Amino acid sequence: MRIGIVVDEAGPSLGAVLDQTRAAAAAGFDGVWLSQRTSRDALTTLAVAGREVPGIELGTAVVPTYPRHPLALAAQALTVQEAVGGRLVLGVGVSHRAVVEGRYGYSFDRPARHLRGYLSALMPALRGERVSYRDETLTAIGEVQVPTRGAPTVLVGALGPAMLRVAGELADGTITTWATPTAVADHIVPTITKAAGRRTPRVVASVPVCLTAREDRLRAWAAENLAAVADLPSYRAILDRGGAAGPQDAIVLGDEVRVEQQIRRLFDAGATDVVAALLGSREEQTRTAELLTALTGSLAD
Repeated sequence: MRIGIVVDEAGPSLGAVLDQTRAAAAAGFDGVWLSQRTSRDALTTLAVAGREVPGIELGTAVVPTYPRHPLALAAQALTVQEAVGGRLVLGVGVSHRAVVEGRYGYSFDRPARHLRGYLSALMPALRGERVSYRDETLTAIGEVQVPTRGAPTVLVGALGPAMLRVAGELADGTITTWATPTAVADHIVPTITKAAGRRTPRVVASVPVCLTAREDRLRAWAAENLAAVADLPSYRAILDRGGAAGPQDAIVLGDEVRVEQQIRRLFDAGATDVVAALLGSREEQTRTAELLTALTGSLAD
């Protein structure tokens, strides 16, 4: 059982991102995770950070698939894997219709089919194998020749049944968001485990966390400021599966006892990792990080 932390790739400078990574490693977190949004490229940033910060796992959560051909992403990921000495966890996902069609101009038709084809090309390319794949929307012919210590672990941002089945069959696991312990236990874990067959999939639960005495105020803030989360179909569905009215019900808040209980509930539900995105004031975030790293030690005992 591992606990990682989200590092803000959109920090004021690349140096600030590296400082966060150093601090996470020094504090004892098992991994740092970067999103791929509209700021720095997550994989490039991890390549730089990994050269300067040894020992800690480095993950993306997640790199959208549509803008990157699988052979191009394989070359980039294997280069990062070489740069960081085999510590990369490549999280990929299909993103959302509003992003794929509105920002990139690609069709979001049948995203599970897209994911299956994408992974069918990406996974062998990461293993250094020659790829020869064609379907209705994708052609991938060739190989990527990068000397590494092996392929990175590949996780899929999978929440729905079809996506989880593809992730279980073709990838190494999933990284979730807005999934409560109920959703992890009753939906995520059984669906991907069945699809994985004899393999044991990695289940990384990403969740906002804050050690705070202002629980009611922060939940109200989340309900107001994160309301758009519930408008995205995949997020709305996973919130419903977890019995959450909105994102405010899928975050971890409270005093030391309540935060620890909620983190342990995610592990008891079947998560292999918890990745925390810290909320609250600077003081609250510092106290939250201290609690989480202490909990990392107790979970390892």
